[in-house]
Amino acid sequence: MSTTGTTAGTPRTTTLAAPGTTPQPPVAYQPTLDELGTPLQDVTFVVVDLETTGASAREGGITEIGAVKVRGGEVLGEFQSLVDPGRPIPAFIARLTGITSAMVATAPTIDLVLPSFLEFAHGAVLVAHNAPFDVGFLRAAARACAYEWPGYPVVDTVALARRVVTRDEAPNHKLATLARLFHAQVTPEHRALADARATVDVLHALLERHAAFGVTHLEDLENATDPVPPEVRRKRHLADGLPQAPGVYLFHAPDGEVLYVGTSSNLRSRVRQYFTAGEKRRRMTEMVRLAASVSVVVCGTAFEASVRELRLIAEHEPRYNRRSKHPERMPWLRLTAEPHPRLSVVRDVRAEPDGTVAAHVGPFASQTQAQAAAEAVTDTFALRTCTRRLPLVPAAGAASCVLADLGRCAAPCVDPGAAAPYARTVEEVRRALLEDPSPVVEALARRMASLSAQQRYEQAQHVAERLESFCTGVERGARLRALAACRQLVAARPADGGWELAVVRHARLAATARTAPADDAVAAVRALVATAEHVDPPVPPAPAAHPHEAELVLGWLDQPGVRVVEVTDPLSLPVRLGSRAHHLARASRVVSAYDLGDGSRPSPPPETPVPPVPAQPEEPAPC
Repeated sequence: MSTTGTTAGTPRTTTLAAPGTTPQPPVAYQPTLDELGTPLQDVTFVVVDLETTGASAREGGITEIGAVKVRGGEVLGEFQSLVDPGRPIPAFIARLTGITSAMVATAPTIDLVLPSFLEFAHGAVLVAHNAPFDVGFLRAAARACAYEWPGYPVVDTVALARRVVTRDEAPNHKLATLARLFHAQVTPEHRALADARATVDVLHALLERHAAFGVTHLEDLENATDPVPPEVRRKRHLADGLPQAPGVYLFHAPDGEVLYVGTSSNLRSRVRQYFTAGEKRRRMTEMVRLAASVSVVVCGTAFEASVRELRLIAEHEPRYNRRSKHPERMPWLRLTAEPHPRLSVVRDVRAEPDGTVAAHVGPFASQTQAQAAAEAVTDTFALRTCTRRLPLVPAAGAASCVLADLGRCAAPCVDPGAAAPYARTVEEVRRALLEDPSPVVEALARRMASLSAQQRYEQAQHVAERLESFCTGVERGARLRALAACRQLVAARPADGGWELAVVRHARLAATARTAPADDAVAAVRALVATAEHVDPPVPPAPAAHPHEAELVLGWLDQPGVRVVEVTDPLSLPVRLGSRAHHLARASRVVSAYDLGDGSRPSPPPETPVPPVPAQPEEPAPC
């Protein structure tokens, strides 16, 4: 994996070496001006103005379109056309604009004019004075003509003026007022082309004023109309020198503390966004105020960047990151290895003294979710919930608990004859956790249907939450168990004519690289395997990596086009295990079976078992 470090002000990079070659030494990195974004002098603007029959796009129509295309202060072209709105022009509109119904009687309709305008404006940034009005009419016209709106970037000169034109200079921000203030060469006269020409002069004057606030590129202009705290704007230089490449970025406090870790396919562009009004999160604004520097780790692929982000978050535990900081806090649900086993929520997976490992599912996102999954199992099976360790043979005079009295526990603690039935129950629980969860799914689905029929909807919702937690843990546990048991898996994904390669060992990404179209992919795979990270086998079913990293690996393997090059161990799931979505859908069908279909509810369903699904073969299916 690549190891590139850059600190704002003193950027350094290390090139990711091709498999089997020697990495190049660090070289100085000098960013180009283009890497700062699109300079405003290179942006093509189409300044547009409309004349209409009214103030609402729903009720009014367009009577004239005028537009001027400019770039770098040079006029590239103009567009003007009268438009037949298909309705009479009100008298006061005719007096204001000078456009009468007679003038547009022979003009083309909007369905003939709009395609020409869209072609004229193709690839440009739309500019208008009070842009919501003009763009609103254009979008409505596109919908009426069954055209897909191109989604142009839009700049509103009214919003720009509000940021840099004070009340002392101008009483308002009308086009005529600003045209006088900035000595526009054309006087607005409520005709589309003349007003568009005047708006061009106003736009150029406003851009000159905004340049004093650091608005020099299109990316700056997109956020210039929203206020940015000065202390945040002053730190924009922290993004200078960052490369346009996938990787991970780290914000540092003055003392070097890592405040935040993130990932992006374009490091420079993403970091710059933190210093604009586009960043709306209060916590992130607070973080930027504290930041003194930004460093990056350039990665060969977005997949590698996502994995590195997780590892760096787990390593540094940044205070402004919320997810993935504490993998050790993700609990597992364990079927204990003791006389008369029970379910226990544990923090990690450990081997027993004899080297065996008890059945586990998970890990879960929280203790609450793990406990809910345990309750789903104990709602289905008569498994004990007491936490004390029971003797193999019950003590004389032992008293039964409430659950035993209610028939919810086989009570092996008081009944010597209950040991064998309890062992069978434990085996059923083990199968439900590791092989076939359908008994739990069907039992809880019947319970939900019964509660719903009694209009006890809140309790039914609690049962549904337990079922969802159970299905989530079982599916995650099965997928991670299969990948964690695999000593080595090499996979390849097509990428830009070459291949994106990954070596995975016990669910941990051990190496990754990209090949060019002309490279020998087989040789690259051999070199990558030879130099991949050594990974010690974990205690199954836990992966040798952060659970979220293992899920990232699984997600990458699930992408279309990914090919398994070699694998050391079978990678499969039991057929009956299914997926979380499958089991929740099955539960929904069970509940729906008790719906009368007319909105009413029947009596509580009987406790007879739901007809089982057709038998399926027992051989494993690929993940």
